[in-house]
Amino acid sequence: MAKKTTAGAGKIPQKKKSFKDVCKENIGFFFILPWLFGFLAFKFYPMASSLFYSFTDYNLFKGFHEIGTLQNYIDVFTTRKIVTALKVTFKYAFITVPLKLVFALFIAYILNFKIKGVNFFRTAYYIPSILGGSVAIAVLWKAVFRDDGLLNTFMGFFGITGPSWLSDPKYSLIVICLLRVWQFGSAMVIFLAALKGVPQDLYEAAAIDGAGKWRQFFSVTVPIITPVIFYNLVTQLCQAFQEFNGPYIITKGGPRNSTTLVSLLIYNSAFQQYDMGMASAMAWVLFVILMIFTIIAFLSQKYWVFYSDEEGK
Repeated sequence: MAKKTTAGAGKIPQKKKSFKDVCKENIGFFFILPWLFGFLAFKFYPMASSLFYSFTDYNLFKGFHEIGTLQNYIDVFTTRKIVTALKVTFKYAFITVPLKLVFALFIAYILNFKIKGVNFFRTAYYIPSILGGSVAIAVLWKAVFRDDGLLNTFMGFFGITGPSWLSDPKYSLIVICLLRVWQFGSAMVIFLAALKGVPQDLYEAAAIDGAGKWRQFFSVTVPIITPVIFYNLVTQLCQAFQEFNGPYIITKGGPRNSTTLVSLLIYNSAFQQYDMGMASAMAWVLFVILMIFTIIAFLSQKYWVFYSDEEGK
């Protein structure tokens, strides 16, 4: 009995934590609370709602009558207009992304040299990225490429009859692609920062071995900045698949649906036909396509992306 009393007396009673102590221990949670609320209200809830609506015949004004139907997803892959929009979106992405990355890397490589007025040229090349997403630039682009626009007028001075850039399906998508490629400034700045980090002693060693400028570029520069190339590839691919302003403002998806991207079709279905169920289904199909390409990019990086340490492999 005495042993039990001694053992019990050896225990130090724990002080009950006050509300203030609990708050201090979980102070980090309170810091992320605004972000968490924004994520749940403006990200998670809309995504969960759209996933639910994609399995219904939900109309913006009439509500829904069917739940658990796969008809929207069946229509996505069987309706000719939607299939055409998917093809146009793939074509648009696979044209703009490589061209944009090549132009951005090329200009960044030139601007990395110590030339006179380099800061002015860096600013001038970056400005289109700031203005490119605005409605005003899309309207200006339309004014340049319309039948009596600036480009055809300029060509007329030399006796050349310009084509119908915006009303001919052969050229309309090219015009939209040029608008996206013209906005290479953001990728250029990232490439420029990566080029600044390439050690100069590697260039000196390559020059001693007899490598010229082009050989140094492909054998030294490109392998070192492949992590940045990978980053720009993924981000630009996501942006290209979600392009909306250009096709909507310049061509309205025409002519003959030659510039109707999936994002534009989602908008038309949701806010013109009020078919939110179909719009949600197309949005989720687009999300899955982007996710597949992103996964492929991440799986492929071990074959062509070179990190400075083993952590990125």
